[in-house]
Amino acid sequence: MKRATKNIASPAISLVLAVVFLFSLKAIAAANVTYDHRSLSIGGRRQLIISAAIHYPRSVPAMWPSLVQTAKEGGCNAIESYVFWNGHEPSPGKYYFGGRYDIVKFIKTVQQAGMHMILRIGPFVAAEWNYGGVPVWLHYVPGTVFRQDNEPWKHYMESFTTYIVNLLKKEKLFAPQGGPIILSQVENEYGYYERDYGEGGKRYAQWSASMAVSQNIGVPWMMCQQWDAPATVISTCNGFYCDEFTPNTADKPKIWTENWPGWFKTFGGRDPHRPAEDVAYSVARFFQKGGSVHNYYMYHGGTNFGRTSGGPFITTSYDYEAPIDEYGLPRLPKWGHLKNLHKAIMLSESMLISGEHRNFSLGSSLEADVYTSSSGSCAAFLSNSDDKNDKTAVFQNMTYHLPAWSVSILPDCKNEVFNTAKVTAKSSKVEMLPEDLKSASGLKWQVFSERSGIWGEKADFVKNELVDHINTTKDTTDYLWYTTSITVSANEEFLKKQTRPVLFIESKGHTLHVFINKEYLGTATGNGTHVPFKLKKPVTLKAGENNLDLLSMTVGLSNAGSFYEWVPAGLTSVSIKGLNNGTLNLTNSKWSYKLGVQGEHLGLFHPGNSGAVKWTVTAKPPKKQPLTWYKVIIDPPSGSEPVGLDMISMGKGMAWLNGEEIGRYWPRIARKNSPNDECVKECDYRGKFMPDKCNTGCGEPSQRWYHVPRSWFKPSGNELVIFEEKGGYPMKIKLSRRKVSEV
Repeated sequence: MKRATKNIASPAISLVLAVVFLFSLKAIAAANVTYDHRSLSIGGRRQLIISAAIHYPRSVPAMWPSLVQTAKEGGCNAIESYVFWNGHEPSPGKYYFGGRYDIVKFIKTVQQAGMHMILRIGPFVAAEWNYGGVPVWLHYVPGTVFRQDNEPWKHYMESFTTYIVNLLKKEKLFAPQGGPIILSQVENEYGYYERDYGEGGKRYAQWSASMAVSQNIGVPWMMCQQWDAPATVISTCNGFYCDEFTPNTADKPKIWTENWPGWFKTFGGRDPHRPAEDVAYSVARFFQKGGSVHNYYMYHGGTNFGRTSGGPFITTSYDYEAPIDEYGLPRLPKWGHLKNLHKAIMLSESMLISGEHRNFSLGSSLEADVYTSSSGSCAAFLSNSDDKNDKTAVFQNMTYHLPAWSVSILPDCKNEVFNTAKVTAKSSKVEMLPEDLKSASGLKWQVFSERSGIWGEKADFVKNELVDHINTTKDTTDYLWYTTSITVSANEEFLKKQTRPVLFIESKGHTLHVFINKEYLGTATGNGTHVPFKLKKPVTLKAGENNLDLLSMTVGLSNAGSFYEWVPAGLTSVSIKGLNNGTLNLTNSKWSYKLGVQGEHLGLFHPGNSGAVKWTVTAKPPKKQPLTWYKVIIDPPSGSEPVGLDMISMGKGMAWLNGEEIGRYWPRIARKNSPNDECVKECDYRGKFMPDKCNTGCGEPSQRWYHVPRSWFKPSGNELVIFEEKGGYPMKIKLSRRKVSEV
């Protein structure tokens, strides 16, 4: 028996591929979209869909054409995105579709590329996005409970969904109108939580489907991870593997709405990695087992600009180790390996969606799935699910070597054109090339330092209790000042002994900076796996009045979970131990509150807004100074590569360029969550992947560089504004160019 392999780049197969691929991506005319148990049918033709998730507000319009084109060159024929409710309706009935939120422009960019569009309207999205995409104001509409059979929730959800649908209908963006949208989704992963809402949850799921279908958009609706989805919508799968998924009724196609090719990251968390071989294995297995619509979540993760990240503690970077990196560049070899996989799958498209399917065991952990057409042509997928051992399989009197945890694709049932474990795509070296901040007119820093505690003329309010942070700010700002004062008697023993009392603070999250008598004492924080925290720290007090100023901060609001809108944050207990009378409990003392920080209130990040405060001009800005605003006029970096702002020298805060929100920065060191957590030097692709399987970055900043889109830069005179919360060294801030070289 002979061993049969053939390189996928052979001229004959490449020609067939080109014909199939170009035909599938030709300009889309008006087309009805229907489905049966095998696949979607678009304009009367069955199609396999390989989709790439690209969230429009996580990049900028100048990047959209290249992102879509890179996905297309990577072998995808569809783009998928959520619709981000809180970005589009920042206040009730007031809509916004400008800049990064120009959804119509984004969908038309997809259409111009000759690609399909999958639109997940939700409008709850989760997505590690602030508040799961739901506007915070909705929580404060009386009587509202999110995501259940609740009249205020359903009213606003239906109103927004209808507004979006009508907008897209007006622009003729649904497939029956000649547009690219072929699928839509209502709700999102509700099956995980439906039981927690009782009978109201089940009624709500059914109502959501009925409401969506009543929009009459002319394309099918989906509900992901919704095991009791009604007959009118398609139930779909999310996960690292969906080959074993079966829709909840036999007349629906097998759709994978979220294949996670990487994972998200938190401030203080390590870097998760999913090997290209395992991603390819999961995709090949899905199509091997009858899948027909597959979507990468994410194909380009992008950036959580401004305060859009959720979690809490999700980083500003949403790179997701996706096939296209945060900066818009192909991640090699992952992008190239999946591109080759897509080519191989599309060579078998007609048989996968129309052929007769048979399954054969080829031995322990070995199997073949064969698709045969009426003309006698066939395609085969051979798989080895053993996660340790390579194996030899005999199929139709020919021998094939199958590495552990791999799938081989034979579009003619003879020649192997692709194996998921055999990476032949090019790899790359990624460098961040630093450049000092510079200006043709000379670098001059403007500095404004805030005082801790109550700013302006007076407190916003005073209470004899500690208030919930989120219910107070309603997410209009990350910041809330809790301030009080204590009077220390000159007879206190600790003054005589020159010892120090101990400050104890408990908080439900997320982060806290402590100031005693206007001096920065320290920071306490939760993390992505445990949000509440405690602080225990010796404090220096003087005889007489002492000011205690506590700056509580959120780092993105919860974005998923049952009743997640009720998750609290902020201080719950404050006390000082070591006084003559023992413990001084300040929890129910007189607390003065102030929302936000002064520079934020004055809009110091807006270009040209220098007159609001008195700035100090200097060539050498101060370092290790908390609550400080820095402003500097800079030129763009050289070259044309994507740009990252290197903030390794800074503490924690926010940054803007020309008024555009770069986002939160926090080069917090990545630490282990438990003694058993380990970082790896190499990742074994074999075996099922989980987010903690292949972590790196222990002891390193969880995010050092912050994406600044090139389109935000002017030729000169760019205003970089930084608010530093706890102290850094601004002279060492750099702009780094992201250079990728093939190796």
